[in-house]
Amino acid sequence: MAPINVGIVGYGSSAKIYNLPFITPNPDLNVYAFLQRAAAPDPKTATPGSHCTVDFLNAKHYQSADDFFADSNIELVIVCSHPDTHAQFAEKALRAGKHVVVEKPFTTTTAEADRVIAIAKESGKILTCYQNRRYDSDFLTLRHLVNENAFGTVTEFENHYDVNMPVWMARNKTIEYTPGEGMTFALGAHSIDQALLLFGKPASVTAFFRSVRGVESEIDDTFTIILQYSGEKKNLLVTIKTAIATPMQHQLKTFVRGTKGSFIKFGTDVQEEQIFAGEIATNKGFGVEPTSTHGLLTTLKEVDKSQTYQEESKMYHGKFPSIKGNYVGYYKDLVAAIRGKRELAVNPQDSREAIRVIELARESHKTGTTIQWS
Repeated sequence: MAPINVGIVGYGSSAKIYNLPFITPNPDLNVYAFLQRAAAPDPKTATPGSHCTVDFLNAKHYQSADDFFADSNIELVIVCSHPDTHAQFAEKALRAGKHVVVEKPFTTTTAEADRVIAIAKESGKILTCYQNRRYDSDFLTLRHLVNENAFGTVTEFENHYDVNMPVWMARNKTIEYTPGEGMTFALGAHSIDQALLLFGKPASVTAFFRSVRGVESEIDDTFTIILQYSGEKKNLLVTIKTAIATPMQHQLKTFVRGTKGSFIKFGTDVQEEQIFAGEIATNKGFGVEPTSTHGLLTTLKEVDKSQTYQEESKMYHGKFPSIKGNYVGYYKDLVAAIRGKRELAVNPQDSREAIRVIELARESHKTGTTIQWS
């Protein structure tokens, strides 16, 4: 079967670092074209990474969006542009009869998300969001333990995505907020998605936004979002956090408590770091976490052979081996969905609900109240 021709919108870090390294190893995907506004540089003086024509000699280069979307050979469009253009380009691609992957955040508002999802249903084409952090080592491990009922009934879940004073955020001096700005959209789009995937939509949202980067700004760089549930999950409390004032050797990632066990894990998935170091995503050790950051699993009954029984606590304790991270798997799953061999791994409605959490969180912060889900 011929590979699927891929057209990529944008050629910044989203395309070069977070998507292409996991597309190019896939024999079922062919990097066919780019939409990049900048003119092609002189190949004799251009440096690698400066332009799509330098790095992908056989791919087509379009400067015009109309020309790009009119190319009938493009079957799958990956939108890697600025968040405020995600919905616009997704709509153009769907109306041109192409499948679409939208980089996170899916959109900047739920109104945009609803419109694009409706267009996808009309077109019959696949629409999905690049929630690659579902394929993080730590989240794959956590999801496995939840599915194995290692914790019994989960009563508390903390999901962290902390980064100590990232340059790209620290230099943001913008004061006024516009939808799509801030850490809730940058990193929260991942951690919120993970929480919703595990536990579903909450009954209410309470949030606290802060700016600790040395500027009084409406744009959050640090946040805490609390999700509360009802019905059978009324005793569940989910906390989603990002902090940038966090000088730690290994950042806190996950803390879970339940009626039968607990799990605490430090350290961030290694795949991004490995790509920055020039590693190839298909290398044997790619996505493998060091044992030093494996999470501590404590349970009333033995769950894994990595645990040992401790008489003092009368519980089983042990560093649970992390499952290998697998961003390449995102695009493998997508190809299978396009070819009708599996369900779509990331339903766009899931990503829409994550945007809704952000909207309600901002309302909660602004009013100082808990906001009911709506």
